[in-house]
Amino acid sequence: MPVTSSTRYLDRQSLAALERLRFTTRHRIDGAYSGRHSSRQLGGSGEFVDYREYAPGEDLRRLDWKVFVRTGKSYVRLYQDETNLLCTLAIDVSESMKFGALSETDHSGSKLEFAQYLATGFSHIISQGQDQVGLAVLSDDLIEAVPCGGTQTHVSHIQQIIEELKTSPSLRLSSGLKELFQRTASRGVLMLMSDFLIDDLEECFAAIRLFRHRRFEVILLHLVHPDEEQLPSGAAYRFEGLEGEGRIDCSPQEIRDEYARQFAQHLSIIRTYALAEGCDYRLVSTSQSYLEVLSSFLVERTG
Repeated sequence: MPVTSSTRYLDRQSLAALERLRFTTRHRIDGAYSGRHSSRQLGGSGEFVDYREYAPGEDLRRLDWKVFVRTGKSYVRLYQDETNLLCTLAIDVSESMKFGALSETDHSGSKLEFAQYLATGFSHIISQGQDQVGLAVLSDDLIEAVPCGGTQTHVSHIQQIIEELKTSPSLRLSSGLKELFQRTASRGVLMLMSDFLIDDLEECFAAIRLFRHRRFEVILLHLVHPDEEQLPSGAAYRFEGLEGEGRIDCSPQEIRDEYARQFAQHLSIIRTYALAEGCDYRLVSTSQSYLEVLSSFLVERTG
């Protein structure tokens, strides 16, 4: 796939005001190598604190050769105060993410488009902080997985994939998340953008638990469209399921109260699952500016 320097979702001028803010973690995360950025959580002056197993693809200069000669096993040294950040942006591309689109061919205004702007913005900010970013595209399976990297060519490649995303019929996320877990060697941050309108909710959070057990920081951005938060006014509408659920003709007034109850319950269940697993959960309405979401997230993390 050819690499381009820009996509329609990358607004460099608007993002420039955010480049002074670093994407930081709430907890210590062991990066692929030590020595670039100070951790917010731990002080010290580059003190050795532990070993971990060498992951294929890491810089061989990080190996502790004395340990290797003595034991025959490959380990790298971890330090207390300096680490880089590895962040994988995971995007749900199930059909429900198409909700809000202007038409079948124009996805402007959809939850997926919002995720594309948001993911592109995060990839830019993370790379500007000299950290590394990866990408996972999720449906019933792991459609695409790009390991974390920090070069401009790598980031441009990720942004081009994000630009070309299309929705896919799917009601499950767990299989894709499990495959991503199996492919990911180094600890880092997993940021999942989804509406969580899935059939395998318990299995999905069981997969997220795998990342948490490996001491990943997991951030869940729960995307909702304003027309999902409150039914439209009017005498009669046709409601059509995007995942093949069929059609219903009715007045919004007839189902408004029950819909509001079930939607609130859906939000509560996702939040409860997320907090139980120790995730950073954020409910994000696509009525907001993606720049506002980015800014508030970064300011909170930087502060």
